[in-house]
Amino acid sequence: MSNASGKVAVVTGGSRGIGAAIAERLAGDGFAVVINYAGSAADAEALAGKIEKAGGQAITAQADVSDPVAVARMFEMADAAFGGVDVLVNNAGIMRLAAIADADDALFDSQIAINLKGTFNTLREAARRLRNGGRIVNLSSSQAGLLSPTYGIYAATKAAVEALTHVMAKELRGRNITVNAVAPGPTATKLFLDGKTEQLIDHLAKLAPLERLGQPTDVAAAVSFLAGPDGGWINGQILRANGGII
Repeated sequence: MSNASGKVAVVTGGSRGIGAAIAERLAGDGFAVVINYAGSAADAEALAGKIEKAGGQAITAQADVSDPVAVARMFEMADAAFGGVDVLVNNAGIMRLAAIADADDALFDSQIAINLKGTFNTLREAARRLRNGGRIVNLSSSQAGLLSPTYGIYAATKAAVEALTHVMAKELRGRNITVNAVAPGPTATKLFLDGKTEQLIDHLAKLAPLERLGQPTDVAAAVSFLAGPDGGWINGQILRANGGII
């Protein structure tokens, strides 16, 4: 499981949950992986160790994606370690729920800073640095289509990410770089499950026709497809990996 492809993937928010599953899957696909994290250094280091033990290549890179200077430094770390970047997976994000009437400025500003500005920061850096033939996969959310109460600000940030996805796919014309997004539905991560009753989890699991929650590996498989050779003709698309919930 060494860097068989000779290619390098940066995964933001890669230390836990869906991001960790994506990093592990891409390492298994033969990419050298840069595991970005904001605060959970121990989780990131443990994942890098797991990947290396399995024969892959991984480094960790601390960066708050809302800070453009930190994002540039993260790409420089990838260049120094592996000689360049071929794939960017924009997974870092936060979800803080409140009705629009009840949402305070901090709830709004934090989600805009990380989910939208953070994605913009990494896209801008990738446009300058990504090697020709590369791939960009943004993480949206099926809430951009479901539009449930209390998800207004979160869904708005993800709708904006989808708009950036469509535009950037056109702006990178001539470089053979695809830009797509994966939009998960309810997915069984610690973040999602925390604080929810068994009854609520069961209800959410039954909403999709496939009658289960998504697993982080389900989302990672969709990202793997878009980042790999079979996804090369898919460009400017939003892939809803949600079991048919919408």
